[in-house]
Amino acid sequence: MSPVRRAPLRALLVALVAACLTALTVGPAQAAAYRYWGFYQLTDGAWAFAQKGPDQTVPKDGSVEGWRFAVADEASTRYPRAVLTFDALCASTPAESGKKRVGLVVDFGRSADAADAATPPEPKALCAVVASDATSAAVLATAGDVRVEKGLVCGIAGYPGSDCGGAVKEVTPEAKAADQPVTIAGPGATPTAGATPSGSATTAGDVAAAPASSSTGGSTTAYVVGGLLLLALVAYLLVRSRARARRDG
Repeated sequence: MSPVRRAPLRALLVALVAACLTALTVGPAQAAAYRYWGFYQLTDGAWAFAQKGPDQTVPKDGSVEGWRFAVADEASTRYPRAVLTFDALCASTPAESGKKRVGLVVDFGRSADAADAATPPEPKALCAVVASDATSAAVLATAGDVRVEKGLVCGIAGYPGSDCGGAVKEVTPEAKAADQPVTIAGPGATPTAGATPSGSATTAGDVAAAPASSSTGGSTTAYVVGGLLLLALVAYLLVRSRARARRDG
């Protein structure tokens, strides 16, 4: 093969190698992390992220709702660190005509979740007695003053005193650490706070940590596959170049 005929093949090889190396060196996009209050509902003995905001949610009598302040990215969730049943929260609260009882758990999070590493208030649990048509916003108001900005719940019972759903540039290792169950004394029957829900083998911290592990594994697989494809491409082009050289010779 003449130098003139070999030049395009070499140029193509160099371009392909450069493109593959560029693709492999581009790291996966990092999910943005935020510091915010999350709204949850107790479903089948486990916390589930609420599908609607507190202003659009009308809980039924006998339901349990939870709030958790934490740092989390778009792929993870930090649940309240204790599970209390309706009986644990409201068994000692008598029913009233025209009203409903809704259990409420408020978890102010850890120091690692706070913007200034401040010590948050102790988690609280109560039985909210509200009008039968009351929304979850009215239920939350029974826990203390609620600070709302642009439709977002920013503070509950004065915590935190400022900021609202602010982005977190760098999540500390302490904030990434798995949650540890806490005990919250319910006003009703014997508390079940801190217990893992029946049928569940993970805590909120385990669930939050899972996406990071999955993302790392997926990135490693992509790198390996990309590297193998690159080697296969280089080998194919070299064999083809030598075959043409022998024919030209």
